Amino acid sequence: MKTICFYFEIHQLRQLKRYRFFDIGSDHYYYDDYANESAVTEVAEKSYVPALTALLEMIKEGEGAFKVALSVSGVGLEMLELYAPQVIELLKEINKTGCCEFLSEPYSHGLSSLASPAVFAEEVKRMNRKIKELFGQKPKVLRNSGLIYSDEIGEMAASMGFKGMLSEGAKHILAWKSPHFLYNCSTAPGLKLLLRDYKLSDDISLRFSNPDWDEYPLFAETYVDWIATLPKDEQIVNIFMNLTAFGIAQPLSSNILEFLKAIPVLAKERGITFSTPSEIVEKHKSVGPLEVPYPLSWMDEERDASSWLGNTLQREAFDKLYSVAERVSLSDDKKLKQDWDYLQAADNFRFMTTKQNGIIPERCIYESPYDAFTNYMNILGDFMARVRAQYPEDIDNEELGALKQVIENQEVEIVQLEAEIESLKAKAATKAKRSAKKEE
Repeated sequence: MKTICFYFEIHQLRQLKRYRFFDIGSDHYYYDDYANESAVTEVAEKSYVPALTALLEMIKEGEGAFKVALSVSGVGLEMLELYAPQVIELLKEINKTGCCEFLSEPYSHGLSSLASPAVFAEEVKRMNRKIKELFGQKPKVLRNSGLIYSDEIGEMAASMGFKGMLSEGAKHILAWKSPHFLYNCSTAPGLKLLLRDYKLSDDISLRFSNPDWDEYPLFAETYVDWIATLPKDEQIVNIFMNLTAFGIAQPLSSNILEFLKAIPVLAKERGITFSTPSEIVEKHKSVGPLEVPYPLSWMDEERDASSWLGNTLQREAFDKLYSVAERVSLSDDKKLKQDWDYLQAADNFRFMTTKQNGIIPERCIYESPYDAFTNYMNILGDFMARVRAQYPEDIDNEELGALKQVIENQEVEIVQLEAEIESLKAKAATKAKRSAKKEE
């Protein structure tokens, strides 16, 4: 029986302001609050609220049959809490239905998996805590920024206890294989891999309202028929995209939400079900390992990391940022830590791309990749000076290692205490149930 796995990403960038070289050392606030509030308010009104409302309706009407997975970056959650709390409330309403799985990801929506295993692990753990705090779920499946994946990243995910991970069904990795099967990490067999069907996903997110597209207008009946007529043994159809596909990339006037709402009804008629990533990982067996020696992503035609790290500007900024990663990890300065999150966001490096592929990237306030690089490096210069003020460069590696070990020991102790608290809560709940039964 075929099953559809819908996954939607929610992320909001903390936009940087114009920052001059002469501001270094005197201005430690790097953000354009007006632009941030305007951007979040607009995307919430045009996309998040109507799209999440539609998903909630679909779940309720499906009476448990329709399911969906969502991933919200930690930075995105902070922005929504600040400027669009109604979106958080909608997410909580969807969570209450029991038909939504929240996935984990790097808190900053950054590229730490390509720079520092320690930073990557810390970010994911922090994201797990945020999801537990807001939605009461403990994530079992990981989604990296941009669906970035490699064998090495898979090993890191497995070591953190994840059972599955999302990535891209790229041709240069799959060759003759199909994305409609469950695979596993070649170096950590216990980690299952769900691969995006980029054609079916992009038909909605990129092409739906394009009148020049051969399949325009696309009807839900046609779309579901494409899935139903796939070879019998190809049972898993992963449709992954940004939630902004609904209302931003594709305007609501194109009736894209009506199209989305019709899919569960038509799928049921054809015997097609819906599953969350965790359900697929638990119910399906891997057909074999997938070797991915170099980072894979869902960006551009190359499906690699070149959108963020493809030129010397991007690599220079990236290497400079993560050169202070260890010192930042030792800091207890909350403002410094928050700035670290915002500066890590992958969008900052995307603005610097010089790729000529016919796609004009969103650059926010920047006129060119060089403009983006200059502004970012000015801010990074001030940020690094603040880091050095706390942990000067003359502190040797041995001293840093000792400090880091103390912090790691504290983190282990915190995890142990949290586990004890959960155990005590479970025992108290069991005791309360027994007492209630005796009273009856």
